[in-house]
Amino acid sequence: MGSVIISVNLFGAVALLLFGLGQIKDGMSRALGTKLRTWLAAGTRSGARSFIAGFVATVALQSSTATSLMVASFVEKDMIVPAMAQIVLLGANVGTAMTAWIVALGLGWLSPLLLLAGVVLSRSKSMVRQGAGAAIVGVGLMLLSLHLLSAATDPIRHSPALNLFITMLGNAWPVALIFSAVLAVIASSSLAVVVLILSLAASGSIDTSLVVVLVLGANLGGAVPPVLATLKAPITARRVTLGNLIVRAVGCVSALPLAGYCAELLTPFSPLNLAVDAHLLFNMAVAIIAWPLSPLVLRLTTALLPEQKDSRRSSYLDDHALERPVAALAGASREVMLVGDLIERMLSKAAEAMQLNELSKLTDISTMEGRVDCIQHEIKVYVSKVGHEGLCDRDQRRSMDIVEYAINLEHIGDIIEKGIRPEIAKKISLGLQFSKDGEEELARLFAITLDNIRMAQTVFATQNSDLARRLVEVKEDVRRLEKQSSERHLQRLRDGRTDSIQTSSLHLDMLRDLKRINAHIAAVAHPILNQSGLLIESRIRQTG
Repeated sequence: MGSVIISVNLFGAVALLLFGLGQIKDGMSRALGTKLRTWLAAGTRSGARSFIAGFVATVALQSSTATSLMVASFVEKDMIVPAMAQIVLLGANVGTAMTAWIVALGLGWLSPLLLLAGVVLSRSKSMVRQGAGAAIVGVGLMLLSLHLLSAATDPIRHSPALNLFITMLGNAWPVALIFSAVLAVIASSSLAVVVLILSLAASGSIDTSLVVVLVLGANLGGAVPPVLATLKAPITARRVTLGNLIVRAVGCVSALPLAGYCAELLTPFSPLNLAVDAHLLFNMAVAIIAWPLSPLVLRLTTALLPEQKDSRRSSYLDDHALERPVAALAGASREVMLVGDLIERMLSKAAEAMQLNELSKLTDISTMEGRVDCIQHEIKVYVSKVGHEGLCDRDQRRSMDIVEYAINLEHIGDIIEKGIRPEIAKKISLGLQFSKDGEEELARLFAITLDNIRMAQTVFATQNSDLARRLVEVKEDVRRLEKQSSERHLQRLRDGRTDSIQTSSLHLDMLRDLKRINAHIAAVAHPILNQSGLLIESRIRQTG
């Protein structure tokens, strides 16, 4: 019974530590969010700035995994050079090691004060203060968990079973390394495992050399979760996390034979904090050695993960055509038409799901929206590479039209994926039914919107001014239909129709989203009408 209680106390303290780390990450994301991501993306123009950016971001988020995933997403979007991304992750590794070192300073007495201050801040109306409050509460919980870990591990030194297990690990360093790495993968945090090792080592039951080996394993395991999280990401993002894993793995394998010597060097200075000292020293040494070798790591990951053409679709973005701007723009035009086809399929599946009440029809929408985001980004980057100096005014306008059409299609995809899809899913999941009139109105608006997407594709391809004018006129028809449907819906609410009352917010939200989609669709006609002199800048009636 005693061993069960000890296990519950130990795992509960570790769970509180992980929860505190999660609170810090979520709080800082809410408080800094976009600013932190923008600063991280902008602060990678040189090696030193990249290292500092990774260090600061990880100290703020208390998660090298979160930093790794952000950096991988930036590389995917060409916001960070891959070679600089590896240096950012070296800074992130040192950042998480520094955090463990700070946590071990014995600041547990601050825990109640931090919890009180965090709760007070979290009750503020400001989103930034709420996020900061949540982060401070997370720090307080982390310090509290250290106290609980210390209390939970104190009886362990008297356990014969644990002493036998530790003796086995001490005689098999590779097994100890793998064991600690697995713990870090399960916890998705090298910091949590290092703190656990620190608490166990404080009991004096673990040999100093074994402490260093377990710390090495925690470092190795901490690099695995980002790799697992990016398995389905593009090749460029996967190279970043794989490179970090390779660097840490080589560092751990190289340092393993030297674990005993490192323990002898560090123990006289701070025997109680050996785990965090070894953690920080290892990551600083890896950063110093791997920094100049980051181009070599990039070449290695490129060889391990070579570029692969997407067999699911053919791309018209031919890099060889960039020297011939007219041919390049023609390819970009055909590529953006593929985005339009994806948008049509997304909206068609949403309409079918609403009509048939089948959630399965919605499953592919998120995947298609991801493809829309990826392709439209590739189009923007490709068009930006077309030499504008050799383009005539007409081709320059065409390049702008291509980019604007791609952006509008991407916005439509966002509306379908983040607006219409959840609304239809909510209707189906809760078993709600629109009124017969309301369902007919929405079905009609869906059908008109699908026709408008097809017309927009034709307008973009042919540049026909008559069709462009018709597309804008249909947009006005949609605006009138949306207004009429809203008024009829409100009348049904006045009449006390139960089905209309239950689906009121869904009905009005879908009307609004379809209206927004049609506004983006009609935007493809504006450049054509403007060139023809058929477009005015404002609908406001001029007086006098």
